[in-house]
Amino acid sequence: MKGLPWILVGMGIGIAATYVLFFDQLSDKPEPAYDIGYDGFTDAARKTFAWGTKKQAEGKVGSFAGAIKQGVGNLTGNQNLADEGAADRVIGNVKDVAGRVGEAVGQTIHELN
Repeated sequence: MKGLPWILVGMGIGIAATYVLFFDQLSDKPEPAYDIGYDGFTDAARKTFAWGTKKQAEGKVGSFAGAIKQGVGNLTGNQNLADEGAADRVIGNVKDVAGRVGEAVGQTIHELN
């Protein structure tokens, strides 16, 4: 029972950080202005950039949630939970990198237009 307050605090921090990261991620990155050019390229650039932003946000949230899960697993001595958390962190980091690549591709498509 000693660890229960820490688990609840960790969950509260995780929820708060998820909210901040998700909404901060979407509001900090302004969408590039697409005002000229062929509509097909503009549409592709916008969709690719949006996909990248979404994946990057999912990655950050997943990585943070994995860190919380790993910490709770280590705290409670549950090695399976700690391993799941470590795996979630890796998956979150991969999604974050994929999102960054998607944003870069969207920006490049826009600039080539």
